[in-house]
Amino acid sequence: MAAEGLLSVRSASKSFRGLRAVSGVSFDVGQGHIVALIGPNGAGKTTCFNMIAGAFEPDAGEIHFAGQRIDGMRPDQVCLSGIGRTFQLVKPFAGLSVLDNVIVGALRRNRQVGVARRKAQAILERLGLAEKRDQPASALTLPDRKRLEVARALATEPRLLLLDEAMAGLRPTEIDQMVAVFRRLNEEHGLTIVLIEHVMRPVMALSREIHVLHHGELIASGSPDEVVRHPAVLECYLGAEAV
Repeated sequence: MAAEGLLSVRSASKSFRGLRAVSGVSFDVGQGHIVALIGPNGAGKTTCFNMIAGAFEPDAGEIHFAGQRIDGMRPDQVCLSGIGRTFQLVKPFAGLSVLDNVIVGALRRNRQVGVARRKAQAILERLGLAEKRDQPASALTLPDRKRLEVARALATEPRLLLLDEAMAGLRPTEIDQMVAVFRRLNEEHGLTIVLIEHVMRPVMALSREIHVLHHGELIASGSPDEVVRHPAVLECYLGAEAV
């Protein structure tokens, strides 16, 4: 039985001062799937995320989530509809504790602080940050700040999680730990994930489907095995040594 479509991006375009960052990009993400967006720096990947998440309104095209058109919504409305995201440059509330950072996210859906606190603690346990819950966020290492960024997004109880280079800068063992976390969230909790990554290790380990952007255009889509052998992808991004 085919998976139910959850996210649909249709002919989305975005320009900045005449520079076309994204041009007519279309792709779908099925319910419960893990999908990757890859491509060189400046390919338009984060701009796609920003359009989905409501930070940018597309100049053209449409974006639908769970049967509802969301392009043009504010970021808080998109979040409430069920989309959570992380940012490439992690910026937690440095003066707050790790736990309080996650509670802020949990309060989006849980107005009672006690309930939000319990949900935040459970998320920190899942991500291996429970022992550091009382530390200020500013004291965390980069790997732990990355985990905290994911924890804050999960606290909003998303159906779809957008991960913008959540594993960049991590060592291979740390990447494998994060891959295990995302796989468990997907398999046990049904979380749909779209990830942007330059590190191919998690892309190949997690993705059911990969979409490749180059100069704002979608140049290839398919399974991981298909994409890493696609001539255009090898030429502009991966190189022949990838196969």
